[in-house]
Amino acid sequence: MKFVRFDGSRLGLLTDDNGIIDLTDRLGLESEEPLVEYMEGDYDASEYADADADYDAADVTTEAPVGRPGKVIAAPLNYENHIEEAIADKDITTDEWFSIEDKGYFLKAPSSVIGPDENIVIPFNDRRIDHEVELAFIMGEESKDVDNDEAWENIFGYTILLDISVRGDQDRSNRKSYDTFTVVGPCVVTPDELDDPQNLDLELAVNGDVQQSDNTSDMVYTCADIVQYASIGATIEVGDVITTGTPEGVGPLRDGDVVDAEIEGIGSMSVDVEERDVSFADVDVEKHGQE
Repeated sequence: MKFVRFDGSRLGLLTDDNGIIDLTDRLGLESEEPLVEYMEGDYDASEYADADADYDAADVTTEAPVGRPGKVIAAPLNYENHIEEAIADKDITTDEWFSIEDKGYFLKAPSSVIGPDENIVIPFNDRRIDHEVELAFIMGEESKDVDNDEAWENIFGYTILLDISVRGDQDRSNRKSYDTFTVVGPCVVTPDELDDPQNLDLELAVNGDVQQSDNTSDMVYTCADIVQYASIGATIEVGDVITTGTPEGVGPLRDGDVVDAEIEGIGSMSVDVEERDVSFADVDVEKHGQE
């Protein structure tokens, strides 16, 4: 099944012909996070899978599947070709090499999450800010100290995520947590719909020009590996979003750009970019130190 959140926190099933079957009233969902309510409750959407669509997806506002996840856990440098790209380009990273094993995952602020019908907002006009397309997934079961097999079982479904990134020396969680910097959608696809999440083509284009194109089989650490590692130190909760890293081809975004992202078996989304007329160099942060 393909779940979609839309029009002010309604939950629906996305049909093959891009219709939406509204589950909100059919299942009696009341939460602002209806997908989390669905995962935590005793619901079964499959009985409505053959119902007539209530909406055309083109006529609704598509929101992030989980509007405010408890955590967004992200894997750094998880494709070999992007590792080589990052080492060669010191704007991406000043480290010679590191992996999840070396430095662990990083967190993105839940407030950075938006859906594909919102715009990416570039906060500064004098900093390099890059696009990164990634396979992400939503956790459907609480996970702590899980092994690899249990990690796979605890994933509810897969989605597309754009990890927008300011380049520079600041901590990753800082550079990647600005408002609108985590675009998630357009839907969540349950594992039974995908033959193998570790064998999916993914692609990102800017203004129609393909910048990133790869297959999830090229990940260094699999989806389950990342869950297993993250669950050692933190309890992963229902609705948490985990994202798996980006392949080579990252590059800067500018005002007026249109970003198109697609992952095989999941879908596609198109997101506009706008820029604030603010210079990072001119931001004045007043210090109040002790005398």
